[in-house]
Amino acid sequence: MIQLFHVTKTYPSNSPALVDISLQIDRGQFVFLTGPSGAGKTTLLKLLFREEEPTEGQILFDNQNVTRLNTRGVARLRRRIGLVFQEFKLLPRLTVLENVALAAQVVGMSRKESHIKAYRLLRELGLKGKYDSKPLMLSGGEQQRVAIARALINDPMLVLADEPTGNLDPVMAEETMRVFLKMRETGTTLIVASHNLELIKRYGSRIISLRQGGLVDDLERVTGAKAS
Repeated sequence: MIQLFHVTKTYPSNSPALVDISLQIDRGQFVFLTGPSGAGKTTLLKLLFREEEPTEGQILFDNQNVTRLNTRGVARLRRRIGLVFQEFKLLPRLTVLENVALAAQVVGMSRKESHIKAYRLLRELGLKGKYDSKPLMLSGGEQQRVAIARALINDPMLVLADEPTGNLDPVMAEETMRVFLKMRETGTTLIVASHNLELIKRYGSRIISLRQGGLVDDLERVTGAKAS
């Protein structure tokens, strides 16, 4: 589903953020990206989403060359990807429910259906009593869970998550991972950048380690954890 061929990303006046990365990720895999700060994890996610372009190399997503997409092609690509980045980017004037439902409405889902799906996701993520709250009334961890619900509402083919449990307590981190696992069981591919070694050990079916922009390890387990 995803193929990287000798991908390098160098920012002006900096050492390379990624160096000669080649790998393949199959449909339905749950992949953890790990490594110290500055290893290149966030840069790799941004390349897959076409927020950044590689300095060298090629990236294929579902047999499409991401590096050659025009503006419309990039828009179509992004509709198939759910994003959970460290910047929540929630709309402050909308309620929690409206923030999540809007992501579905902009791609054509009816208001009724989008609200039904938003209610379900928010309930699964422990936000049952927060439907009508505005984002600024929430804690950082609650805002993170709203961002996760928004990323999942369109049943994306691929989910990219950058430290999605970083602001969550251990109980909610576990609940969030269970939601991700349910997505995987429907064929969704998940790529999660994380420093949380306990979650990685428990849930990671494949662990890709980066250091100083280079690929240093790629471990795949025979079986991964299952949603309960």
